[in-house]
Amino acid sequence: MNPLINFFRTKIYTAVFLLVVILLIGISGYKFISNYSWIDAVYMTVITLTTVGFGEVVPLDYNSKVFTIFLILASVIIMGYALSIITEYILSKNNLEELKHKKMEKEINSFKNHVVICGYGRNGKQAAQKLLTHKKAFVVIEKNRDMEERLKLDEVPYIIGNANEDEVLMQAGIDRASNFISALPNDADNLFVVLSTRQINKDINIISRASNESSYNKLKFAGANNVILPDKIGGDHMASLVVVPGLMEFLDNLSIVGKSDINVEEVAVEKLFKKEEIKTIKDLDLRKKTGCTIIGYKDENGEYIVNPEADLELAPNSKIIVLGRPEQIEALNSTYNIE
Repeated sequence: MNPLINFFRTKIYTAVFLLVVILLIGISGYKFISNYSWIDAVYMTVITLTTVGFGEVVPLDYNSKVFTIFLILASVIIMGYALSIITEYILSKNNLEELKHKKMEKEINSFKNHVVICGYGRNGKQAAQKLLTHKKAFVVIEKNRDMEERLKLDEVPYIIGNANEDEVLMQAGIDRASNFISALPNDADNLFVVLSTRQINKDINIISRASNESSYNKLKFAGANNVILPDKIGGDHMASLVVVPGLMEFLDNLSIVGKSDINVEEVAVEKLFKKEEIKTIKDLDLRKKTGCTIIGYKDENGEYIVNPEADLELAPNSKIIVLGRPEQIEALNSTYNIE
């Protein structure tokens, strides 16, 4: 819970406690000092604390007047304290959203090598959930202000604004980001955003969504490293379930991102041995050490080799793709201190 809310809650509890105490003191005093009945004691206490100016139930004697003076002075102090706390809390609650927003801006400004997601529709939200699971820093840019409540509920860093504007992209730290995902529903918007992003950050990895196949080449030309056609992927997947249902069921059961159910992992070779050393897949002997099987290799130029040979030399800046059960992947990460 927000520390500011806890602070005010504690002070409000204190104010309420003091009001109850002074109320009980007043009732007890009028009951036992002035010999009032309980209902008269409550009545006198209430009109005294609220200073409404009604007359006494019966004329007060000397002791009752002294007690009433004490009760009035104490009630003025306590009521004033309570009112000030309540007023301050109301004003602070109105500014709480602004404080949260400033805190989020500060968090976004601290991001480096993060991911920027443009659009929080179906695809953008799925990407955000994957990144959250993988504990990867990211920020969402969403144009539609109606989506703000959803973004708050999902507890993701966000900026409300038009990604077509360079200022909004800079607020998201596009110049410091390592990856950019453009998940807007309109291909023309994706094209413009990709072009703007590439102009600001020459080295960023850009992944863009496309609705039409005709937009593929345009987005690639604008600077996108990868262009995803969700409808095409969905259709291919459904057709594959007809052609090779057993294989697709197996692949669907593989998890590449998760907390404890990862089956496929990509590992940089530098995490497995010192950079100056040159080792082969056989030298690593991952199968014996962790139970994982190397099913792929990505060389320093980004070229993939499926089911690489055991005598393949692992070059610097290359990566291996391993397959294993969750406990085997965990053993791999534990053995080589991979976070």
